[in-house]
Amino acid sequence: MPDAVPGFVPDWPLPSGIEAWQTCRGTGPMPYGGFNLGQHVGDDPSAVAFNRNQLLKVVPTQPLWLNQVHGTRVLELPMREGGGSIEADAVMTTAPDVVCAVMTADCLPVLLADKAGRVVGAAHAGWRGLAAGVLEALIHKMTASVNALPQDLVAWLGPAIGPTAFEVGNDVRDTFVSLDPLNHLYLKPGAADKWLADLSAIATAKLQAIGVSSITPSDCCTYAQSERFYSFRRDQVTGRMATMIWIKPRAL
Repeated sequence: MPDAVPGFVPDWPLPSGIEAWQTCRGTGPMPYGGFNLGQHVGDDPSAVAFNRNQLLKVVPTQPLWLNQVHGTRVLELPMREGGGSIEADAVMTTAPDVVCAVMTADCLPVLLADKAGRVVGAAHAGWRGLAAGVLEALIHKMTASVNALPQDLVAWLGPAIGPTAFEVGNDVRDTFVSLDPLNHLYLKPGAADKWLADLSAIATAKLQAIGVSSITPSDCCTYAQSERFYSFRRDQVTGRMATMIWIKPRAL
């Protein structure tokens, strides 16, 4: 892939006709590095616009960039009306060449596709969205759109803050344990009444409970791998990466 678009193809059993791409920080001066895609983080708007345009080297069309609010709203693309910045934390589509994208800098991005290659989706799953049910909402909408079952889906868990770095308070631990007592397995004691949370493990347990069994974690920690990824927890002022998936047009 072109050097102008720092990133990689997620390594997971993608259905035929489906493609995905994960961007990275790239090289450049901090705090925004070389490939920030977030317009809301204080970066030069013209630099962000340039980076977003560079994406067209690896994706077929510009994504609809969401105003992510740590909620559970799912948009089906393409939208038939409206435009601009739309509040949502997940997107899905059954249409070819429509890119589903979420932006992150520690929160967990999750890509989903059905094994027949008919529908794809992406979710922004920070701890709030994960607890509120953003994965359940996305899976419900995706499966309903093609009359599929959760077990017909495959999932990829992208770069996120890892279990040795994501320190949370009792409120976060209590939230997840109230949802499922077994979640205590994914929250280890930290320092001074804090807990170390494993977002990917919690998401995996949620997906399995829904019925998704084909789950591939990236095992990438945004906090630890500063040369590759943005991390809000690490740097506070920082850029945003994009996790994207789309359906290729089928040959006639």
